[in-house]
Amino acid sequence: MTPPSTKTRIRIATRGSDLALTQTRHIAARIERELDVESELVVLRTTGDRIQDRSLAKIGGKGLFVKEIEEALLDGRADLAVHSAKDVPARIAEGCVIAAHPEREDPRDALCARVRGSQLADLAPGARVGTGSTRRMALLRAHRPDLDPVPLRGNVPTRLGKLESDGLDAVILACAGLVRLGMGDAIDERIAPETMLPAVGQGLLALETRAGDEWCERIATLESDEIAVVARAERAFQTAIGGDCSVPLAGFAERVAGGLRFRGLVSSLDGERLAYAEEIAPETDAAALGARVAEAVLERGGREILAALAEEIEADD
Repeated sequence: MTPPSTKTRIRIATRGSDLALTQTRHIAARIERELDVESELVVLRTTGDRIQDRSLAKIGGKGLFVKEIEEALLDGRADLAVHSAKDVPARIAEGCVIAAHPEREDPRDALCARVRGSQLADLAPGARVGTGSTRRMALLRAHRPDLDPVPLRGNVPTRLGKLESDGLDAVILACAGLVRLGMGDAIDERIAPETMLPAVGQGLLALETRAGDEWCERIATLESDEIAVVARAERAFQTAIGGDCSVPLAGFAERVAGGLRFRGLVSSLDGERLAYAEEIAPETDAAALGARVAEAVLERGGREILAALAEEIEADD
């Protein structure tokens, strides 16, 4: 029998961006309401936040948004971390655990256009489209090779501002971030997964604690079975494929009639080579489903694409 809790205050580590703070405050409110404890935010500036003039792929990947936050968990400065799940690498720090994925906002990518109402199909050849994601850039090149992708860094408002300041015709962001910031009206198109398959964990929040800590079990109660099953499949795919943000990698699980549908892919940076697989299986088979789709992607050319990407990255270093 689990002994009654004696902890009545939880310290929550977060990045200081507008989106991170909005997400963390939302989770803090849920914790206070559902677990009947007080919360305190521990705001940290990560390496990924400090370095804004270089691509994430070149400086260590999206794990740079997580590393210092995990250190705060492990040294006792915080009890819980709130992450955007798509920023969490396949391998997290030893001694930490993802305790829950409490909810998922719209996982699709969003097109925000300078000419309001424009969609991806409406953009003229040569239109300049900003994105900070290798996945979005590769799939944009695959779907519309006539467009001009422009690399972006910065928070959501900064990227939207590039439409005017840099004269971009459109930017592609995550629907989830825009909606959570109350900026959903900036979305001109919610891009179908058939055109732009979402990143692993896109739209999901991930709550990380110390392994074995009392908070781990309590935080786990914030996760529903419906969200747990898609998160489990996507994490298994990510782990089996072994890629990071330097790799154009997508993996998306959704509940459908007949069980759980998983679609996954790996692409070359130029979008010219793409390895894709999908499968439907019972929800009880979620983790195995993600791993099977990963293996199918690798067998259908993914291994060769990943090997070529690794050589390109090594040559650039």
